[in-house]
Amino acid sequence: MRSRFAAPSARLALAAVAAVAVTATAAGTATATAPADSRSNTARACATKDLSFKVSLKTQAGGYYLVTAKAKSGVTCYLEGVYPSASFGSSADTEVAPAEHAVSERVTLSGSTAAYAGVNPKTTNNDFGKEFDYLHLSVAGDETNAVTLALPETATVDRPVATNWHADPADAVPFAN
Repeated sequence: MRSRFAAPSARLALAAVAAVAVTATAAGTATATAPADSRSNTARACATKDLSFKVSLKTQAGGYYLVTAKAKSGVTCYLEGVYPSASFGSSADTEVAPAEHAVSERVTLSGSTAAYAGVNPKTTNNDFGKEFDYLHLSVAGDETNAVTLALPETATVDRPVATNWHADPADAVPFAN
């Protein structure tokens, strides 16, 4: 009877040793492949902290702000062809809506390569709106790390829109409908 109880304990000990061996092998495999992945030259999605931004005032299309994004030194990343997450204040009515109805091409940033988005602060044809001196901006999906950018001049804001990120600033003009 005693050997019958010893057998399950021996099987349990053997299973535990086998589990440790499998785990060690899997960990060794994961460790061996990680350095190869980290040396890869493929770009990753940009986070707001990866970029430096500049805002300039443009007069085309009734006036808009052109946001220029460049990767910081040593960073290679891409921006999806969607509009940036932006607002002029903390109120929901100052958040930008998309000016385009489709996704644009991905823009890869590195060195001096830039991406551009146009922000039209006022799409209504009336005398209403709130005035703001700053734009809160982030890469879509990274809103908790938004940056605050001083505007070149005070903006009257009413139903603002933004274009997608583009490689060519001429494509980032937010035309009124």
